Amino acid sequence: MTRRDDAPGFSGQFTGHRRGSPGYRGVLVGLAAAGVATFAQLYSLQGVLPELAADLGISASSAALTVSAATLGLAVTVIPWSAAADRFGRLPAMRLAILAAVVLGLAVPLSPNLPMLLGLRFLEGAALGGIPAVALAYLSEEVSRLHAAVAAGTYVSGTTIGGLAGRILAAPLAELVNWRVGVAAVSLLAAGAAVVFMLTAPRQHGFVPVRRAASGHGLAARLAANLRSPRLLALYSQGFLLMGGFVAVYNYLGFRLGEPPFGLPQSLASSLFLAYLAGTWSSRAAGTLAARLRGGRKPVLLLSLGAMAVGLALTLAENLPAIVAGLLVFTAGFFAAHSIASGWTPLLAREGRAQASSLYNLFYYTGSSLLGWVGGYYFQQGGWLFLVVFVGVLLLAAALAAGLVLRSNDDDGGAGAADPAAAAPDNGRKT
Repeated sequence: MTRRDDAPGFSGQFTGHRRGSPGYRGVLVGLAAAGVATFAQLYSLQGVLPELAADLGISASSAALTVSAATLGLAVTVIPWSAAADRFGRLPAMRLAILAAVVLGLAVPLSPNLPMLLGLRFLEGAALGGIPAVALAYLSEEVSRLHAAVAAGTYVSGTTIGGLAGRILAAPLAELVNWRVGVAAVSLLAAGAAVVFMLTAPRQHGFVPVRRAASGHGLAARLAANLRSPRLLALYSQGFLLMGGFVAVYNYLGFRLGEPPFGLPQSLASSLFLAYLAGTWSSRAAGTLAARLRGGRKPVLLLSLGAMAVGLALTLAENLPAIVAGLLVFTAGFFAAHSIASGWTPLLAREGRAQASSLYNLFYYTGSSLLGWVGGYYFQQGGWLFLVVFVGVLLLAAALAAGLVLRSNDDDGGAGAADPAAAAPDNGRKT
């Protein structure tokens, strides 16, 4: 399979920007900024749920729908965005997505009621879908496969910073003024990150439009090919189960800490979102470790799931230091697992690399929307213990799927193929 060779300074086949090159740095900085813009907006309301619930006079689970609406919008649009990116290019799709999302994000704080808020959040999520749907496909085409795991980890690190910034900026402003001011500030931050993305992401060299593909390899065929792969389905299940559990924990932790015996003000409770910094470190560390281990990605994934389980158990404690420690371990484990699973997905795709990543995101954000909301039912019925049991079952299911289906050093199992071009999926391109 070939890539177009029109990159300045390259001769012969373009096999991707290597680590340390200007192009490599541009890809990583640009995608990190896009990750900040996307995830700051996507989860900005998660940090203000108690204030929003009080302001609108709704329950905790109803308030959490404002998070689920955005992630649902993202989930249902990742495949259309990937199709557009196959036709018109990765960068044009991401640029349109991030501009639309910033405009909609600035309108969200003006919502007069819950139905309008949910509608705008759904549209905002739909626009944001163009970033995660395309980012890893863009990265895998523009960065050498020898450095793909580390590069994917760096991109996920940017998403953690965005998620943290959105929550930790919105919550104190919500308590000081109101939740609308907090969310508006996050939208302005996202606009600044969008400008950085526009200026730094280098033009694409490894992309070839799918309209040049041979007949029989349309969108439906590429989706079906990926859905027939047991290994890809195992990775999709990781996104669905782990993201669902992760969002459930963060959705309702603020409500728990605001109640006895803690009684923390929301501005202080929101500081626990600093645990995201553990994910910023672990997502990149997981990629580095996978590139060095003989077993590749699988043992790192299973180790990450184990860390999530240990951290989750620690949050059952009735003292704040233990909860903080548990949240740090749980968050580090989640982002390490997500970094491995999301970066592995396009490398296992035999065709339709963008669709493989989009399907991962479809499962990932469906888990966020559905399981993140369902967790509220268990929290309201049985408190934090019931929620922990619910999330623990999700972790067990994810570990079984990974352990029984995935193989160590599967295809490009972490260190990169000996011949980078040999294992490259064609993404619908001609040979």
